[in-house]
Amino acid sequence: MTNITLFDPMTNQLNKFFHNWMPREWPFDKELGSDMKIDLSEDKKHFTVRADLPGVKKEDIQVDIDGNRIAISAQAKSFKEEKKGETVIYSERYEGKVFRSFALNSDVDESKAEASYKDGVLELRLPKKSNGKSKRLSIS
Repeated sequence: MTNITLFDPMTNQLNKFFHNWMPREWPFDKELGSDMKIDLSEDKKHFTVRADLPGVKKEDIQVDIDGNRIAISAQAKSFKEEKKGETVIYSERYEGKVFRSFALNSDVDESKAEASYKDGVLELRLPKKSNGKSKRLSIS
């Protein structure tokens, strides 16, 4: 099946103008804040979350659990070095905050949750809350 797109000459000209005028790569695209990678796995009793947080100190990481909602935030800091006679031409180091939030398919027992941080990877072990019996609602 073919996709049909509407051609608008004015929009096409504006796109060409901005494509040639704007820089090819924005520096903030490389920041940690736009690129926190996570892995999520599950077994019968636990969820396991691994989040890449390179260059972040353990003290600057915060994890909040609210039922089935998990929120991870971290403050990444970099310190500039100044050397006499040296000019910085390009720098990819930054300072900023990163935040990631997601919902799981069942509530987490926050009293038994565990977190560890090693080599730039935050690992959360989140036990599922046992709610007893599940209930199916009848639709009226």
